[in-house]
Amino acid sequence: MPMILNEEQNMLKDSAKDFCTNQAPIEQFRKLRDEESPTGYDQATWNAMVELGWAGIPWAEEHGGLAFGYKGLGVVTEETGRTLLASPLYATVWVGGTLINLGGSDAQKSELLPQVASGELLLALALEESHRHAPYNIATTAKADGDGYVLDGTKTFVLDGHIAGKLIVAARTSGDTKDRDGITLFLVDAGSDGVNITRTFMVDSRNAANIELKGVRVGADAVLGAVGGGADVLDPALDIACIGLCAEMFGSTQECFERTVEYLKEREQFGVKIGTFQALKHRAANMFCEVELSKSCVLEALTALDEGRDAQEIAKLASLCKTKVGETYHLVSREGIQMHGGIGMTDEFDIGFFIKRQAVCEQTFGDANYHRDRYGVLEGY
Repeated sequence: MPMILNEEQNMLKDSAKDFCTNQAPIEQFRKLRDEESPTGYDQATWNAMVELGWAGIPWAEEHGGLAFGYKGLGVVTEETGRTLLASPLYATVWVGGTLINLGGSDAQKSELLPQVASGELLLALALEESHRHAPYNIATTAKADGDGYVLDGTKTFVLDGHIAGKLIVAARTSGDTKDRDGITLFLVDAGSDGVNITRTFMVDSRNAANIELKGVRVGADAVLGAVGGGADVLDPALDIACIGLCAEMFGSTQECFERTVEYLKEREQFGVKIGTFQALKHRAANMFCEVELSKSCVLEALTALDEGRDAQEIAKLASLCKTKVGETYHLVSREGIQMHGGIGMTDEFDIGFFIKRQAVCEQTFGDANYHRDRYGVLEGY
């Protein structure tokens, strides 16, 4: 499969760009933040996204999806990144839906994926237990009890945790904390007895939550994948989730870069446009090169997913992508603030939203240092 978009994917990208620009501009995100929206997203916009089929793009048609692949979902997500569209698309489709699609039984997929595709069900992954990404560092326990399990533990940085109808909880059924083996994934109704969800407000004004599980009872049918084999589902699902986040980050990076270049063409200093200053030209040229390299990384990773390449290769591409796109977003968002000067630090200018979003994206599912180390391990170093 060529590392370019085909005609249908380009049409989808254009459609997504038109939708996000006209129906979900950054002004909508600003309004959600200023009003301290209880859900953190606009329900009418999410309903429209569902109507367009975005929540079912990667799933098989038998599960209510469009079977359009992750590259299709990627171009949509890229456009949502341009306008900083806040919606359940990432946590529910890229993360939760992928976990069900990869690890769910036929019955679970048949029941839950159509609900995700139709917008009836929102999902959240309750994984992290510390301030840094460590997918195997699981102290939350799941003890066998009769024909089910009892869950106890705490989770932090649960994306969309307070709006999810179901949580996918990583708990330990055997082994020691930090062991890869012994982790089991459970589907838990958010309203179950013993589940306490506390919304947190992040610097980028997006949804996250801390979750406490106290004696939460679930049946054996709540297990997602094999008992003790949750890491075998988590690993490929987190790779896909990272690639999806990179698609969003890349869209934000492009928008931030383009806004900065436009400002360089408009702002005057000493009677001339500041874009004519050689030092600023060099910095802009450097950003352009990094943006183009990031574009190649995202396209290659999305292409690898749709081609069904070897899991090891996809894992390496996911870590490479998260590192490169993350560093480019870091560079461009900060250069954007710098080149806008003092006004870039004011809330009235949208450019500041991008640096805040970048700070959260950088830590989500591992920062550049985590993924450099992981890439080295995957390469055998």
